[in-house]
This record gives sequence, structure tokens and C-alpha cells, in this order.
Amino acid sequence: MSLLKAQIQEDMKTAMRAGDKDRLSVVRMLLAAIKQREVDERTDTTDTHVLQIIEKQIKQRRESAAQFTTGDRTDLADKETAEIAVLQTWLPSALSTTELEALLDEVMTACAATSMKDMGRVMAALRERAQGRADFSTIGERVKARLSGK
Repeated sequence: MSLLKAQIQEDMKTAMRAGDKDRLSVVRMLLAAIKQREVDERTDTTDTHVLQIIEKQIKQRRESAAQFTTGDRTDLADKETAEIAVLQTWLPSALSTTELEALLDEVMTACAATSMKDMGRVMAALRERAQGRADFSTIGERVKARLSGK
């Protein structure tokens, strides 16, 4: 079992003991998503898989919060934002702008990336090294800008 999954299970027990219903519901939802992936793939999840699941859950909540805000349902948008905050507690610390730029330089050099044809290889290498530590939509835009020469 992954260490991150074990930590999430411990956090569920802590939330139950503390009577923190909001946190408990987010933890249960996350554990259900992890279990679903294990059943679908018929394998135990690794920390990398758990990070991917957490990032996916965060992305879904950001999209929902944006739609709720557009629909003038700030109460539901606030709930989604609170769930994002809970989910982010299991992510590693985010890369700073300087660290991200250094990582981009390093990966692009290692992949010998010179054109947009190389974007897939660069993004795959970045995903391995920055999983859970950066927003990949932002990284994709930066890689695209560098490879297109802008």
C-alpha cells in the first residue's frame, strides 16, 4: 500500500474522532476514488497514482467552483473551494517559479527539445518529476511558448 494512501486513511480516523464532518466527507470521497482506481486496474495504487487522483479531484472542484460562481451560487462555490483546501493538504509543496523554470530548462535540455514535435516527451518527463507540485495546464503553456519561440 502506498504511504500516501495510508496517511489519508489515518486522516480519516482523525477526522472521525474530531467530529469534523466536512473534512471527513472529503477524505471518504478521496478514498472512494482511490479504491475505484484500484478496482478498475486490479492493482494497488502507488503514491504517484494517489497524487494523480488528488490532482484530478482538485481540477474537478475548480471547474465546479467556476461554474457555481458563474451561476451566482457562491455558497456552493465556497464549498468546492473548501474541499480543494482539504485535498491540497496531501500534495507535496508546490514548486516556486524559479524552481519551475530551472526544471523546465533541465528537462528540455535532457530531451533535446527544439520544436513542438517534442512537447509530448517534455511533458511526460515533467509529469514524472513535478507530479503534484505544479499545475500542468500552466506548465503546458510555458513549454508551448518556449518550443514555439515566443
